[in-house]
Amino acid sequence: KYYISLAKELERMGAHMLAIKDMAGLCRPYAASALVKALKDEIGIPIHFHTHDTSGINAASILQAAESGVDIADAALASMSGCTSQPNLNSIVAALEHTPRDTGLDVEALNEFSDYWAAVRKYYQPFDTAEPYGTAEVYLHEMPGGQYTNLKEQAAGMGIAHHWPEIARMYAEVNQLFGDIVKVTPSSKVVGDMTMFLIARGVKPGDARSYLDTLPPNTAFPESVIDMLAGGLGQPMGGWPADVQKIVLGKKKPFTGRPGERAEKVDLEATRAELTKKLGDKATDDDLYSHLMYPQVFAEFVKARKAHGDVGQLPTATFFYGLKPKEEISVRLEAGKTLFVRLLDLTEADAQGQRTAIFELNGYPRHIQVADKSRAKEVVARAKADPADPLQVGAPMPGMVATVAVSVGHQVKAGDTLLTLEAMKMYTTVTAQTEGTVAEILVKVGTTVETKDLMLRLAK
Repeated sequence: KYYISLAKELERMGAHMLAIKDMAGLCRPYAASALVKALKDEIGIPIHFHTHDTSGINAASILQAAESGVDIADAALASMSGCTSQPNLNSIVAALEHTPRDTGLDVEALNEFSDYWAAVRKYYQPFDTAEPYGTAEVYLHEMPGGQYTNLKEQAAGMGIAHHWPEIARMYAEVNQLFGDIVKVTPSSKVVGDMTMFLIARGVKPGDARSYLDTLPPNTAFPESVIDMLAGGLGQPMGGWPADVQKIVLGKKKPFTGRPGERAEKVDLEATRAELTKKLGDKATDDDLYSHLMYPQVFAEFVKARKAHGDVGQLPTATFFYGLKPKEEISVRLEAGKTLFVRLLDLTEADAQGQRTAIFELNGYPRHIQVADKSRAKEVVARAKADPADPLQVGAPMPGMVATVAVSVGHQVKAGDTLLTLEAMKMYTTVTAQTEGTVAEILVKVGTTVETKDLMLRLAK
């Protein structure tokens, strides 16, 4: 009844097509059959089924949906399919041959395409963090495909990848804390951010709700969690759980209207002119909209591009793994301007960690000094904050200091922002637990900290 009601409402609003977006691959084969059949009986617009194969069984969901009359289904070329991707297109096409729902696609051609992408995929192997097999664990945590791999990377970046079974159970628990919400970008990331916030603090699955009750006012929750429960992503059916919302927001009043109502007006051409001035070159549409949607990420991208040039011109294997001795590549900068680069030798690192790269550029010998980033860096031991002393401000989780909002001598009240931490694109604002004067700042922008590291001291 729930899905049919939504479908009829969308059809009345003028939708041309209805998509079943199963981003976590939770729609099991017989459920897919029942859902598609019920929808086909009630609405007249085409039905599109999108699912992922995290469970390892969702090709069967597509076949069952096809049997019930689904109009469109998403799948992936064989070498790019399975796990958190879509089910195997090549095999689904083969399975439907000589049936009333024969796709008419050429399996031999699909296999050729798959061979090409199989070779390309090898370049990205170090970043392929999905399990190489299907798992029924997805029915527990309900993570969308993209969130699953992102959270694994986030856990590794925070040094807690070995706690994955606990992270999966905590994700399921946080989802229930938020009211069993629809988890798709960006709401799925918010559930992940809250999960990592709790895991980094040593909270065990099953204890999340009771732990929240022990937190003092002005606790530094991830910014994404505060924004979502304050109404930044809209309202789920039935609203947010009031008790959890109160703990996270404190005295902040939530917004219950449509988030777009609060969006500031943007003068696109004025913003483009301002951005052009910052870039030193005419801002393209891609530049403009990237800046508007992801200002901080785009600023980091521009900084990297200014430092290293357009690395997109490099062959993928070279960008990720570098050149091998005697290997030559060509780099096309623009029409009629191609560079031929051949690595001759790379010396051992000296005492300062510098190596000399000897190479040919269009046949002429060159050399350059480069820093060997693989050399171990000195580990800085930091004092730990006393959690019982509100004048000592410790790191709530591992991360890097993204901003510092105060200076020594600055007077603050309880709840005032002191600094922001960033961990794998999760931002957490650290606030003062009591009023006082900033007496000492032990970190700066770019400093990497571990949980409980002392970052700042206040004085009465």
